[in-house]
Amino acid sequence: MGSINPQGDTGRGAEIVGGGIGEGPGPDIMAAATLDGNKVMSSDGEHVGKISDIMLDVRNGRIAYAVLSEGGFLGMGSTLHAIPWSALTLDTDQKCFFVDITAQRLKDDPGFDKDHWPTMADAKWGESTYSYYNRQPYWAATHDVVEGDPAIRPSEH
Repeated sequence: MGSINPQGDTGRGAEIVGGGIGEGPGPDIMAAATLDGNKVMSSDGEHVGKISDIMLDVRNGRIAYAVLSEGGFLGMGSTLHAIPWSALTLDTDQKCFFVDITAQRLKDDPGFDKDHWPTMADAKWGESTYSYYNRQPYWAATHDVVEGDPAIRPSEH
């Protein structure tokens, strides 16, 4: 499976393990639609659902999070979970993602359903979601890098 970063506050995207490096797309650059439907395994090896969507932060040009669909039948009655992109590891050999929490911890997250999405632009919701997965929000990590490096910080003239 590869190693999963337990600190989780690097501000990077999903890790990639396995083979599959070569010409053409993937695994470093892929169409988001090719990842829809990929199964997701918990850190303790349980199949916990599949990726149903990959949500983009359009203004900042980043992946905000992946949506995991858990349970249900033919998409009905499934619980959805917003998972920080940095909490996922793509295993190209097994063609699945690993999420860096146990199956029980994922099940304890109440999630949401397809008719009642949370207010995704709400910073408090985003921070609590990232905290649940022991990750620093990507917008905070990016802010720290930009503010801490005068070479890339925007000038104030």
